[in-house]
Amino acid sequence: QGLLAGLNAALASRGEPPWCPRRDEAYLGVLVDDLITRGVSEPYRMFTSRAEYRLQLREDNADLRLTETGRRLGLVGDAQWRAFEEKREAIERELGRLRSTWLQPRQLDPAVAAEVLGKMPEHEHSLFELLKRPGVDYAALMRLAPAAPGAAVPGADPARLSPAVIEQLEIHAKYEGYIARQRNELARGEDLDQLALPGDFDYLSVRGLSKEAQQKLGQLRPQTLGQAARVSGITPAAIALLRVHLKRHGARSQAVARAGS
Repeated sequence: QGLLAGLNAALASRGEPPWCPRRDEAYLGVLVDDLITRGVSEPYRMFTSRAEYRLQLREDNADLRLTETGRRLGLVGDAQWRAFEEKREAIERELGRLRSTWLQPRQLDPAVAAEVLGKMPEHEHSLFELLKRPGVDYAALMRLAPAAPGAAVPGADPARLSPAVIEQLEIHAKYEGYIARQRNELARGEDLDQLALPGDFDYLSVRGLSKEAQQKLGQLRPQTLGQAARVSGITPAAIALLRVHLKRHGARSQAVARAGS
């Protein structure tokens, strides 16, 4: 919190807008959003269960999530930035090689294939598909790769990859489906965060909205529909009512503006 406060104090002194991480970018973003939208009646504790996108908020990918933003804000020096770029490029390059390198059963050593994969594959697979299999790690997979001569992408050198890069390759492969599903959920949530709630929004005028919801939203004054959805006790039905009300309010405002002109 001190780092975020100091960062935004520096930005304010330069006349720049403040910055705060989103809930999918950092646990600090979860903390700040919770304090804004939910309030506290006791000391706040940052549990991982508070983050709905915790599959994104892993310790191993903190640099991939935040270094680019840190560079833009002036918090990341040249040496750290170069190291980050090298790591990111190595991950992207090797992921491309794994996805584009295909192994056919006739190219494999039966003994090595049985030891690494459990049995000889029946048809062609990409290295990325094989890395998804339980019990197959990157080092074991590379024992199969030499059996596919000429398949490597130019510039890729698996023998020189760092453990941190290899860790990201394995995570990308083995958790691809779960990560993609959470990104889809995140995209749906971003739609709500794009819908701004006016500061003077009259929650009492929303028909069907419960008294409890009216009181909570009137007290907390969320800035977006996404923030309202994260307020404790606010149901999806309440958000649907707010969305309809916003749409009608926007259409009415446009009609008034056209009449005035």
